[in-house]
Order: sequence, then C-alpha cells, then structure tokens
Amino acid sequence: MVNQENLNVVLTFITPGIIQLLMNNREITAEVASMLLYNSKLYRLLEDEDTKLWHLSYPILYDMLEEELTTGEITYPEEQ
Repeated sequence: MVNQENLNVVLTFITPGIIQLLMNNREITAEVASMLLYNSKLYRLLEDEDTKLWHLSYPILYDMLEEELTTGEITYPEEQ
C-alpha cells in the first residue's frame, strides 16, 4: 500500500520513464529533462499521495507534463 512515507520509492520507478520520454521527444539531455520534471507543478502533485497520480502510467504522466509545459495547465485523465 502506498502512503506518503513510501511514495518516494514509487516515484523512483515512475520518474525515469517520464524523463526518457522527455529526452526522446524533445531531444534534450537527461539534465534538462530532469529539471523540467522536478520543477513542474505535475511533480509537486505527484509528491502528494492524496492526489493518487502515482497510480497513472508514466506515458500518461508524460502527456500531462507536456500539456503543462505547453499550456501551463494540467488536465486530469478520466478514469476508465
């Protein structure tokens, strides 16, 4: 069960995928991609267990981050 205390462990599995997608799609370095992610509103939301964003796949989280970087907004995906 994920809680605020062990959320950082979960994030260590999620963030590399998002960073890799940023690097590939934006043709940027790992350092720049990491900076974009870690300085984003999305990452602050990911760090808050109450948002439950950690349960989304990293491709969906990447899309949310791209939306934030492009428009400044984040749209939460609808549950299936």
